[in-house]
Amino acid sequence: MSVRVAVVGYGHLGKHHARLLAEIGDADLVAVAESRAEAADEARAKTGVEVFADYRDLIGRVDAVSVVVPTQGHREVAGFFLENGVDVLVEKPITPTAAEGRELVEIARRHGRILQVGHIERFNPAFRALREQGIEPRYVEAQRLAPFTFRSVDVGVVLDLMIHDLDLVLSLFGDDVVDVQAFGGSVFTPSEDMASATLRFGSGAVAQLTASRVALKPLRRMRTFSRDAYASIDFAEQNGVLIRKNAGWDFGQLDMSRIDPSKIDDLWKFVFEGLLRVDRYAAENANPLRDELASFVEVVRDRGEPVVPGEAGAAAVELADRILAAIRQHPW
Repeated sequence: MSVRVAVVGYGHLGKHHARLLAEIGDADLVAVAESRAEAADEARAKTGVEVFADYRDLIGRVDAVSVVVPTQGHREVAGFFLENGVDVLVEKPITPTAAEGRELVEIARRHGRILQVGHIERFNPAFRALREQGIEPRYVEAQRLAPFTFRSVDVGVVLDLMIHDLDLVLSLFGDDVVDVQAFGGSVFTPSEDMASATLRFGSGAVAQLTASRVALKPLRRMRTFSRDAYASIDFAEQNGVLIRKNAGWDFGQLDMSRIDPSKIDDLWKFVFEGLLRVDRYAAENANPLRDELASFVEVVRDRGEPVVPGEAGAAAVELADRILAAIRQHPW
Protein backbone atom coordinates (compact mmCIF):
# COMPACT_ATOMS: atom_id res chain seq x y z
CA MET A 1 0.00 0.00 0.00
CA SER A 2 1.41 3.39 -0.97
CA VAL A 3 1.63 6.16 1.58
CA ARG A 4 0.04 9.42 0.47
CA VAL A 5 2.58 12.08 1.39
CA ALA A 6 3.02 15.83 0.92
CA VAL A 7 5.87 18.26 1.44
CA VAL A 8 5.13 21.41 3.42
CA GLY A 9 7.57 24.12 2.39
CA TYR A 10 9.21 24.22 -1.04
CA GLY A 11 12.42 26.01 -0.18
CA HIS A 12 16.04 24.92 -0.68
CA LEU A 13 15.62 21.65 1.24
CA GLY A 14 11.93 21.12 0.53
CA LYS A 15 12.71 20.80 -3.18
CA HIS A 16 14.94 17.80 -2.45
CA HIS A 17 12.31 16.24 -0.18
CA ALA A 18 9.72 16.49 -2.94
CA ARG A 19 12.03 15.14 -5.65
CA LEU A 20 13.12 12.13 -3.59
CA LEU A 21 9.67 11.29 -2.26
CA ALA A 22 8.45 11.17 -5.86
CA GLU A 23 11.10 8.49 -6.51
CA ILE A 24 10.44 6.27 -3.48
CA GLY A 25 8.39 3.26 -4.45
CA ASP A 26 6.10 3.06 -1.40
CA ALA A 27 5.45 6.82 -1.39
CA ASP A 28 2.83 8.63 -3.43
CA LEU A 29 3.69 12.32 -3.53
CA VAL A 30 0.23 13.85 -3.87
CA ALA A 31 0.78 17.52 -2.99
CA VAL A 32 3.04 20.36 -1.93
CA ALA A 33 2.07 23.19 0.40
CA GLU A 34 3.81 26.50 -0.28
CA SER A 35 2.48 29.99 0.48
CA ARG A 36 5.00 31.94 -1.62
CA ALA A 37 3.61 32.39 -5.13
CA GLU A 38 6.88 32.08 -7.04
CA ALA A 39 7.97 28.96 -5.12
CA ALA A 40 4.49 27.48 -5.54
CA ASP A 41 4.70 27.97 -9.32
CA GLU A 42 8.08 26.23 -9.35
CA ALA A 43 6.72 23.35 -7.29
CA ARG A 44 3.78 22.96 -9.62
CA ALA A 45 6.03 22.92 -12.69
CA LYS A 46 8.67 20.56 -11.30
CA THR A 47 6.56 18.06 -9.36
CA GLY A 48 3.37 17.96 -11.40
CA VAL A 49 1.30 17.59 -8.23
CA GLU A 50 -1.34 19.84 -6.72
CA VAL A 51 0.08 22.79 -4.78
CA PHE A 52 -1.78 24.43 -1.90
CA ALA A 53 -1.11 27.87 -0.49
CA ASP A 54 -2.49 26.81 2.91
CA TYR A 55 -1.07 23.65 4.45
CA ARG A 56 -4.33 23.13 6.33
CA ASP A 57 -5.98 22.18 3.05
CA LEU A 58 -3.97 18.95 3.01
CA ILE A 59 -6.07 17.35 5.72
CA GLY A 60 -8.03 14.41 4.29
CA ARG A 61 -5.70 14.16 1.31
CA VAL A 62 -2.53 12.77 2.93
CA ASP A 63 -1.36 10.09 5.36
CA ALA A 64 1.94 11.79 6.15
CA VAL A 65 3.80 15.03 5.60
CA SER A 66 7.39 16.18 5.51
CA VAL A 67 7.59 19.56 7.24
CA VAL A 68 10.39 21.68 5.78
CA VAL A 69 9.43 25.18 6.91
CA PRO A 70 11.63 27.57 8.93
CA THR A 71 12.35 26.29 12.44
CA GLN A 72 10.16 28.91 14.10
CA GLY A 73 7.13 27.34 12.41
CA HIS A 74 7.80 23.71 13.33
CA ARG A 75 5.66 23.63 16.49
CA GLU A 76 2.63 25.17 14.79
CA VAL A 77 2.76 23.26 11.50
CA ALA A 78 3.85 19.84 12.78
CA GLY A 79 1.47 20.13 15.73
CA PHE A 80 -1.45 20.87 13.41
CA PHE A 81 -0.90 17.72 11.38
CA LEU A 82 -0.34 15.48 14.41
CA GLU A 83 -3.56 16.78 15.97
CA ASN A 84 -5.40 15.96 12.74
CA GLY A 85 -4.25 12.36 12.42
CA VAL A 86 -1.32 12.84 10.03
CA ASP A 87 2.15 11.34 10.62
CA VAL A 88 5.00 13.86 10.51
CA LEU A 89 8.64 14.03 9.54
CA VAL A 90 9.88 17.41 10.74
CA GLU A 91 13.27 18.74 9.76
CA LYS A 92 15.89 19.33 12.43
CA PRO A 93 15.83 20.91 14.89
CA ILE A 94 12.45 19.62 15.98
CA THR A 95 11.61 23.07 17.41
CA PRO A 96 13.50 26.19 18.54
CA THR A 97 13.07 25.27 22.23
CA ALA A 98 13.02 22.08 24.25
CA ALA A 99 9.61 22.98 25.72
CA GLU A 100 8.04 23.13 22.26
CA GLY A 101 9.77 19.88 21.33
CA ARG A 102 8.28 18.13 24.33
CA GLU A 103 4.88 19.53 23.36
CA LEU A 104 5.14 17.93 19.91
CA VAL A 105 6.17 14.62 21.44
CA GLU A 106 3.16 14.71 23.73
CA ILE A 107 0.79 15.61 20.88
CA ALA A 108 2.09 12.69 18.82
CA ARG A 109 1.68 10.32 21.77
CA ARG A 110 -1.81 11.55 22.56
CA HIS A 111 -3.01 11.14 18.98
CA GLY A 112 -1.15 7.92 18.24
CA ARG A 113 0.87 9.48 15.43
CA ILE A 114 4.43 8.91 14.21
CA LEU A 115 6.81 11.82 14.75
CA GLN A 116 10.25 11.53 13.14
CA VAL A 117 12.94 14.21 13.23
CA GLY A 118 15.23 14.88 10.26
CA HIS A 119 18.61 14.23 11.85
CA ILE A 120 20.06 13.08 8.55
CA GLU A 121 23.51 12.10 9.83
CA ARG A 122 22.00 9.05 11.53
CA PHE A 123 21.55 7.74 7.97
CA ASN A 124 25.07 8.58 6.86
CA PRO A 125 26.64 5.25 5.80
CA ALA A 126 29.94 6.04 7.55
CA PHE A 127 28.23 6.62 10.90
CA ARG A 128 26.06 3.54 10.41
CA ALA A 129 29.15 1.44 9.71
CA LEU A 130 30.68 2.62 12.99
CA ARG A 131 27.56 1.71 14.95
CA GLU A 132 27.34 -1.71 13.31
CA GLN A 133 30.85 -2.52 14.58
CA GLY A 134 29.66 -2.19 18.15
CA ILE A 135 32.36 0.33 19.06
CA GLU A 136 31.75 2.10 22.38
CA PRO A 137 33.58 5.46 22.25
CA ARG A 138 34.81 7.20 25.38
CA TYR A 139 35.86 10.46 23.74
CA VAL A 140 34.47 12.20 20.66
CA GLU A 141 35.71 15.21 18.73
CA ALA A 142 33.43 16.72 16.08
CA GLN A 143 33.88 19.69 13.77
CA ARG A 144 31.03 21.01 11.67
CA LEU A 145 32.01 24.10 9.69
CA ALA A 146 30.31 25.85 6.79
CA PRO A 147 30.57 29.11 4.83
CA PHE A 148 27.86 31.67 5.48
CA THR A 149 24.88 30.85 3.23
CA PHE A 150 22.13 33.24 4.43
CA ARG A 151 19.95 30.17 5.14
CA SER A 152 18.63 29.12 8.56
CA VAL A 153 19.41 32.53 10.02
CA ASP A 154 16.27 32.32 12.18
CA VAL A 155 18.41 30.23 14.56
CA GLY A 156 22.04 30.32 15.64
CA VAL A 157 24.79 27.87 14.74
CA VAL A 158 24.04 25.60 17.72
CA LEU A 159 20.55 24.80 16.43
CA ASP A 160 21.59 25.09 12.79
CA LEU A 161 24.77 22.95 12.63
CA MET A 162 25.90 21.69 16.03
CA ILE A 163 22.49 20.07 16.56
CA HIS A 164 23.56 17.29 14.17
CA ASP A 165 26.47 16.30 16.40
CA LEU A 166 24.44 16.73 19.58
CA ASP A 167 22.04 14.11 18.28
CA LEU A 168 24.91 11.80 17.31
CA VAL A 169 26.69 11.96 20.69
CA LEU A 170 23.39 11.44 22.51
CA SER A 171 22.81 8.35 20.38
CA LEU A 172 26.30 7.13 21.33
CA PHE A 173 26.40 8.02 25.04
CA GLY A 174 22.80 8.50 26.17
CA ASP A 175 21.27 11.65 27.62
CA ASP A 176 23.01 11.65 31.03
CA VAL A 177 24.96 14.87 30.46
CA VAL A 178 26.36 15.96 33.82
CA ASP A 179 28.35 19.01 32.76
CA VAL A 180 28.23 21.51 29.90
CA GLN A 181 30.95 24.06 29.15
CA ALA A 182 30.54 26.27 26.09
CA PHE A 183 31.69 29.45 24.40
CA GLY A 184 30.42 31.19 21.28
CA GLY A 185 29.58 34.48 19.68
CA SER A 186 27.95 36.28 16.79
CA VAL A 187 29.86 37.42 13.72
CA PHE A 188 27.34 38.19 10.98
CA THR A 189 23.94 37.62 12.61
CA PRO A 190 22.32 38.54 15.95
CA SER A 191 22.64 34.87 17.02
CA GLU A 192 25.85 32.94 17.67
CA ASP A 193 27.67 32.07 14.43
CA MET A 194 30.41 30.00 16.06
CA ALA A 195 30.35 27.81 19.13
CA SER A 196 32.45 25.27 20.96
CA ALA A 197 31.14 22.94 23.67
CA THR A 198 32.60 20.34 26.00
CA LEU A 199 30.09 17.79 27.27
CA ARG A 200 30.71 15.34 30.10
CA PHE A 201 28.46 12.32 30.53
CA GLY A 202 27.62 10.30 33.62
CA SER A 203 29.45 7.32 32.15
CA GLY A 204 32.68 9.34 32.08
CA ALA A 205 32.56 9.86 28.32
CA VAL A 206 33.46 13.28 26.94
CA ALA A 207 32.49 15.04 23.70
CA GLN A 208 34.21 18.13 22.30
CA LEU A 209 32.09 19.81 19.61
CA THR A 210 32.84 22.80 17.39
CA ALA A 211 30.48 24.47 14.93
CA SER A 212 30.85 27.52 12.71
CA ARG A 213 28.90 28.97 9.82
CA VAL A 214 31.52 31.59 8.98
CA ALA A 215 34.24 29.21 7.77
CA LEU A 216 35.98 29.49 4.40
CA LYS A 217 35.40 25.82 3.55
CA PRO A 218 32.85 23.23 4.69
CA LEU A 219 33.98 20.49 7.04
CA ARG A 220 31.91 17.75 8.68
CA ARG A 221 34.11 15.33 10.59
CA MET A 222 34.00 13.26 13.74
CA ARG A 223 36.71 11.30 15.51
CA THR A 224 35.93 8.74 18.20
CA PHE A 225 38.28 7.06 20.65
CA SER A 226 37.59 3.95 22.70
CA ARG A 227 39.70 1.51 24.72
CA ASP A 228 40.15 -0.73 21.70
CA ALA A 229 39.60 1.40 18.62
CA TYR A 230 39.88 4.76 16.89
CA ALA A 231 37.49 5.89 14.17
CA SER A 232 37.44 8.89 11.87
CA ILE A 233 34.30 9.80 9.92
CA ASP A 234 33.98 12.30 7.08
CA PHE A 235 30.25 12.97 6.81
CA ALA A 236 30.59 15.06 3.66
CA GLU A 237 32.56 12.39 1.79
CA GLN A 238 30.54 9.60 3.45
CA ASN A 239 33.61 7.57 4.29
CA GLY A 240 35.49 6.54 7.38
CA VAL A 241 38.45 4.69 8.84
CA LEU A 242 38.31 2.30 11.79
CA ILE A 243 41.57 1.24 13.46
CA ARG A 244 41.45 -1.61 16.00
CA LYS A 245 43.89 -3.83 17.84
CA ASN A 246 44.55 -7.10 16.10
CA ALA A 247 43.56 -10.29 17.87
CA GLY A 248 46.05 -11.14 20.57
CA TRP A 249 47.25 -7.58 20.99
CA ASP A 250 49.06 -7.22 24.29
CA PHE A 251 51.16 -4.10 24.54
CA GLY A 252 52.54 -5.30 27.86
CA GLN A 253 54.12 -8.28 26.14
CA LEU A 254 55.73 -6.18 23.41
CA ASP A 255 59.48 -5.84 24.00
CA MET A 256 60.05 -2.28 22.79
CA SER A 257 63.83 -2.56 23.30
CA ARG A 258 63.99 -5.22 20.59
CA ILE A 259 62.18 -3.09 18.02
CA ASP A 260 64.50 -1.07 15.78
CA PRO A 261 62.44 1.05 13.36
CA SER A 262 65.48 1.50 11.11
CA LYS A 263 65.54 -2.24 10.45
CA ILE A 264 61.89 -2.55 9.61
CA ASP A 265 61.47 -2.14 5.86
CA ASP A 266 58.00 -0.69 6.16
CA LEU A 267 57.21 0.57 9.64
CA TRP A 268 53.66 1.48 8.60
CA LYS A 269 52.93 -2.11 7.60
CA PHE A 270 54.53 -3.41 10.79
CA VAL A 271 52.16 -1.28 12.87
CA PHE A 272 48.99 -1.14 10.81
CA GLU A 273 49.04 -4.60 9.30
CA GLY A 274 50.84 -6.48 12.06
CA LEU A 275 49.80 -4.84 15.33
CA LEU A 276 46.64 -3.06 14.26
CA ARG A 277 43.77 -3.67 11.87
CA VAL A 278 42.65 -0.88 9.55
CA ASP A 279 39.20 -0.99 7.94
CA ARG A 280 38.08 1.67 5.48
CA TYR A 281 34.45 2.40 4.70
CA ALA A 282 33.28 4.21 1.59
CA ALA A 283 29.78 4.43 0.19
CA GLU A 284 28.93 4.55 -3.50
CA ASN A 285 25.77 6.29 -4.67
CA ALA A 286 24.67 6.78 -1.06
CA ASN A 287 21.99 9.38 -0.37
CA PRO A 288 21.27 9.80 3.36
CA LEU A 289 18.28 12.07 2.70
CA ARG A 290 16.70 9.48 0.42
CA ASP A 291 17.31 6.80 3.04
CA GLU A 292 15.83 9.01 5.76
CA LEU A 293 12.68 9.67 3.72
CA ALA A 294 12.36 6.01 2.71
CA SER A 295 12.67 5.01 6.37
CA PHE A 296 9.92 7.47 7.29
CA VAL A 297 7.60 6.09 4.62
CA GLU A 298 8.32 2.56 5.83
CA VAL A 299 7.51 3.26 9.48
CA VAL A 300 4.32 5.07 8.44
CA ARG A 301 3.27 2.10 6.34
CA ASP A 302 4.20 -0.55 8.92
CA ARG A 303 3.47 1.55 12.06
CA GLY A 304 7.04 1.03 13.23
CA GLU A 305 9.45 3.05 15.34
CA PRO A 306 11.42 5.86 13.64
CA VAL A 307 15.21 5.78 13.68
CA VAL A 308 15.06 9.29 15.15
CA PRO A 309 11.80 9.63 17.11
CA GLY A 310 10.48 12.90 18.45
CA GLU A 311 11.94 12.16 21.87
CA ALA A 312 15.46 12.11 20.39
CA GLY A 313 14.87 15.39 18.60
CA ALA A 314 13.59 17.02 21.79
CA ALA A 315 16.58 15.70 23.77
CA ALA A 316 18.99 17.25 21.25
CA VAL A 317 17.28 20.64 21.56
CA GLU A 318 17.25 20.37 25.35
CA LEU A 319 21.02 19.87 25.27
CA ALA A 320 21.32 22.76 22.80
CA ASP A 321 19.42 24.94 25.28
CA ARG A 322 22.00 24.09 27.96
CA ILE A 323 24.84 24.96 25.60
CA LEU A 324 23.22 28.29 24.71
CA ALA A 325 22.76 29.05 28.40
CA ALA A 326 26.47 28.36 28.97
CA ILE A 327 27.40 30.62 26.05
CA ARG A 328 25.34 33.46 27.54
CA GLN A 329 27.44 33.25 30.70
CA HIS A 330 30.48 34.39 28.68
CA PRO A 331 29.26 37.18 26.39
CA TRP A 332 31.79 38.87 24.14
